[in-house]
Amino acid sequence: MTYKEFYEYGKQKLEEAGIAEAALDARLLLEYVCHTDRNELIVHADRVRSDMEEQFYRMLIEKRASRVPLQHIMGEQEFMGLCFRVSEHTLIPRQDTEILVEEALRRLSDGMRILDMCTGSGCILLSLLKYSNECEGIGIDISGKALAVARENAERLQLDAVFLEGDLFSPLGEFISRRTTDRLFDMIVSNPPYIESAVIETLMPEVRDHEPHAALDGGEDGLFFYRRIIAEAPLHMRRGACLLLEIGCGQGDVVMSLMRDAGFEQVALFQDYAGLNRVVCGTRR
Repeated sequence: MTYKEFYEYGKQKLEEAGIAEAALDARLLLEYVCHTDRNELIVHADRVRSDMEEQFYRMLIEKRASRVPLQHIMGEQEFMGLCFRVSEHTLIPRQDTEILVEEALRRLSDGMRILDMCTGSGCILLSLLKYSNECEGIGIDISGKALAVARENAERLQLDAVFLEGDLFSPLGEFISRRTTDRLFDMIVSNPPYIESAVIETLMPEVRDHEPHAALDGGEDGLFFYRRIIAEAPLHMRRGACLLLEIGCGQGDVVMSLMRDAGFEQVALFQDYAGLNRVVCGTRR
């Protein structure tokens, strides 16, 4: 089969399976299998590929047709211009979350101490460390398997970050007491689970069946982790430190209210590129 025949086969199979971006996914998988780029696929569309590549491509197309996420098949996802390893144990980094990183970078100064709660693949913390100077970062997640991915990403990006396993702030005490007398952070960021429990079964199959529910389920009203993080965060923040949280598009007002009730000042709401509420930020009094 040629490049063109590969592509047409993959596109048709994914369209039949109801994949929304069938053409794009078929092309990306073809580039992945043949270790090539879009330009070569266009210029050399009639170039014949090997039987092994054909078998591999067919297998990956079948996976994608069964709604396995493209990122899980390829094992990586771009985020903030960086390439991150992902697996079924982590949320797939999404463009919406880049808004959280961008707002954090606007408030980040060299040498600050950053805490990333519910770190998952580590994409938020590692992006902040990559685009700053001499900052110190700690990421916490309840999933040891997710943290293994985060540590791999830190190694790939040649960044020095600490990843701790545990329930929200619980692992901090013992770790910090062993390392330093300074227990406070200049910035806390988090993209916590925020989907209402009853809504998870209605999500698209790629999310519902393949991403970790522990990273999605925010409790009955989706606010369980916001309440805990906002209540506990001030104990770990310097005066004037920032707390930035990614939110679901309908959660802005209530999360802002939770922050104000906890004593945060300069509470502000930021939208994503689609005009949807996406990030809430506040400053510790």
